[in-house]
Amino acid sequence: MSSVLGRREVLAWALYDWANSAFATVIIAGFFPVFFKSYWSVGVEPTVSSFRLGVASSVESLVVLLAAPLLGAIADQGALKKQLLLGFAALGVLATAALALVGQGAWTLAVILYVAGGIGFAASNIFYDALIVDVSERESFDLVSAFGFALGYLGGGIALVACIAMTRWPDAFGLGDASEAVRAGFLLTALWWAVFSLPLARVVRQRHTAGALPLGQAFRGGFRQLLRTVQKLRQYRLVALFLAAYWLYIDGVDTIVRMAVDYGMALGFPAERLLAALLVVQFVGFPAALAFGWLGTRLGPKPGILIGIAAYVGITLWGYWIEALWEFYGIAVAIGLVQGGIQSLSRSLYARLIPAQEAAEFFGFYNLVGRFAAVIGPALMGWVALATGDSRVSILSLLVLFGAGALLLLAVDGRATGRETG
Repeated sequence: MSSVLGRREVLAWALYDWANSAFATVIIAGFFPVFFKSYWSVGVEPTVSSFRLGVASSVESLVVLLAAPLLGAIADQGALKKQLLLGFAALGVLATAALALVGQGAWTLAVILYVAGGIGFAASNIFYDALIVDVSERESFDLVSAFGFALGYLGGGIALVACIAMTRWPDAFGLGDASEAVRAGFLLTALWWAVFSLPLARVVRQRHTAGALPLGQAFRGGFRQLLRTVQKLRQYRLVALFLAAYWLYIDGVDTIVRMAVDYGMALGFPAERLLAALLVVQFVGFPAALAFGWLGTRLGPKPGILIGIAAYVGITLWGYWIEALWEFYGIAVAIGLVQGGIQSLSRSLYARLIPAQEAAEFFGFYNLVGRFAAVIGPALMGWVALATGDSRVSILSLLVLFGAGALLLLAVDGRATGRETG
């Protein structure tokens, strides 16, 4: 295990998870929902701001949904996985830094930048995920994938600690007040993302490719390859079945990630306590993701995913009945124990099922279904909360997604390989 994770390319690849997880924790899950509700949507009913946030998340996801498979096909044709990763990362970094310039009440501009940053984050992950086949071998996928998620939890947690510290003690950092500290947190997140992306930019090389064409030819070849792969999905029965299962259960996972802080604020819990609970998720998630990687090597990735889905069913039910703040912390611990595991084992199981030379394109479809799930989930929760006037009811919609996803996953043979799933 240590020899695999100590390889230079594996560490450089995994550090990108450390880099962009600052955006996931500080922006998506942490400060943006809080600042959006209390500063950019000040004076608006909580259910209205929740609806706006849900729609913003869905718009970002829809854009990536439409572009992901074509981007992946272009990357495979032109050996452009790393270049496209860094280009979309740059978009995310710039949009995140620009959030520091948005004034009070300017929720529309905040949403535009949030969507742009989210597109950069999600699109870069298409190529980051696909590079796993270039930095490791099939027998190491579970460990390497879990290592990336573990570093992501640790890095995102450390970045969030720094941002929370600035808001709690702004004077110690030479900042005027908490509002200025939040803006500084946006800038810190952008810098963190940029700096820790450098190892991947310098070290990682794409080994598996369908070609190495100039960009224009890669675009045309990528479009043709995309059409072929859509037809091929009919032949890759297990890949298509897994994608359907993943689409359903990851909807619930992503929705909980995006809407947890907003949900807690709607129930009346203090924002600073909710951010502290988010820290619990990050630091519990670091060893838990590694543990799931070990579990994947022992039991296989599919049983590990099913264990994670069962845990999320319990988390959803607990979230509906939650009354006290300590319960929110209990839910945070439970999420930390399974969130990284279900994500990392999903990635490693999918990497087993697809042909390595077309990894970027197939991971484009993987991220497509993940984004399509996130199109529905946040907007659904926001709409149900707005329609019923009760934020608690909205969370129960996730149970159907977890249950249906588990049933489909049971039909996927986790021992198959990319050569056998056709």
